[in-house]
Amino acid sequence: MAGWVRKTSRGFVVSEIQVLLESIREAIRNAHAPAVPPVDPESLAQQLETQLSLRLRPTLRPVINATGVVLHTNLGRAPLSAAAQESLSAVSAQYTNLEFDLETGERSHRDKLIESSLKEVLGAEAAAVVNNNAAAIFLILNTLGAGREVIVSRGELVEIGGSFRIPDIMARSGAVLREVGTTNKTRIQDYEAAIGLETALLLRIHPSNYRIRGFTHRPALEELVELARRRQLPLVEDVGSGCLVDLRPFGIREEPLPQESLRAGVDLVCFSADKLLGGPQAGVIAGLRKWVDPVRKNPLMRTFRVEKLIYGALQATLASYRTGRAMEEIPVLRMLSMSRDEIAARSDAFIEKLGPCLPADSSLEIVDGISVVGGGSCPESQLPTRLITVRSGKTSAGRLEQSLRSQDPPIILRIEEDRAVIDLRTVFTHQEETLLAGLRRVLE
Repeated sequence: MAGWVRKTSRGFVVSEIQVLLESIREAIRNAHAPAVPPVDPESLAQQLETQLSLRLRPTLRPVINATGVVLHTNLGRAPLSAAAQESLSAVSAQYTNLEFDLETGERSHRDKLIESSLKEVLGAEAAAVVNNNAAAIFLILNTLGAGREVIVSRGELVEIGGSFRIPDIMARSGAVLREVGTTNKTRIQDYEAAIGLETALLLRIHPSNYRIRGFTHRPALEELVELARRRQLPLVEDVGSGCLVDLRPFGIREEPLPQESLRAGVDLVCFSADKLLGGPQAGVIAGLRKWVDPVRKNPLMRTFRVEKLIYGALQATLASYRTGRAMEEIPVLRMLSMSRDEIAARSDAFIEKLGPCLPADSSLEIVDGISVVGGGSCPESQLPTRLITVRSGKTSAGRLEQSLRSQDPPIILRIEEDRAVIDLRTVFTHQEETLLAGLRRVLE
């Protein structure tokens, strides 16, 4: 145990020894003889090694995402770019100028660090960052609409992950919901008829996690802009996933670009930074300074502000957009733009390495399949891919999935038609050897 004492402390190791011995005593008192664990010195040392390793293993751990779900909410959504990782490392280990103006030597506002980059990328007059998009819409409503009416189409009263609903957020913000239109049809005349002395703003919400098809109508953005200007009301748009590049060439449609909304005349937009933008978890508010500044000065802003690690990762992510290299440098965008043929070539090479090591009762096959965007984004977008299916004669697909999940690092895949399925779209190339090793171990 000397090595463990050097890595931790004598008190920690002694405490774990006492826990182990007490658990063995309890087993001896309560269990039948065959169930009593061995108590020879070698076995005790091995049990203690395992116990210490488990106690010190982090609960938040890196995993290999082999599901083909690019923005997997349960797996942390967007992985960060190399530049964002380097920025995180730099700002986390040292002091920073988080709220210090290096030119004047005086205190400054932390939001100013990132505002210039957001203004450049979005073409906005002003911008602010909070800890997620739900916080962004809450702050906007609380600042501009508290005690007054906010007009929203019934077809846009969405529920996002974790059962957070727009009407609930609006109620908590102090704004009064004024629904217009119907679930499937809302016309510009419905908005205009609802405007009154108590109207604070018009709110448009992108239905990022669902679609209504068939007998439907939704006013064009230009119609809402014209109405808002004519009635001298701010128009706010929640664009959802923060998509900053045109993804239509890759089969992803109907994702609004916040910079296009601002050019069209929307007064304020808000969106997530950790989805299609490909950055850390944050919410962005951008638009006219006359509306951004009051939100920034809201006393509740301190409740939702972000810390230096988020600013560091976000500024590095935005740099990829500013230099025109986002498609090459942002992992989410690389995954979404990956062609079926590219994934097929990787899958063939993977099979060639794994096949010769498989036991006779196991089999591999490459089949056509679909990857998805995930993260409540692009619900109808399907990305053609090639899947590696794994069967074992010794165990079920469920047991195989469980065994891979217990590896270090854990390997997460999906099950289809009683087959374990691997989609290399969401597996980084440097993870393939680890994935191979994990599969070999569980299939032996």
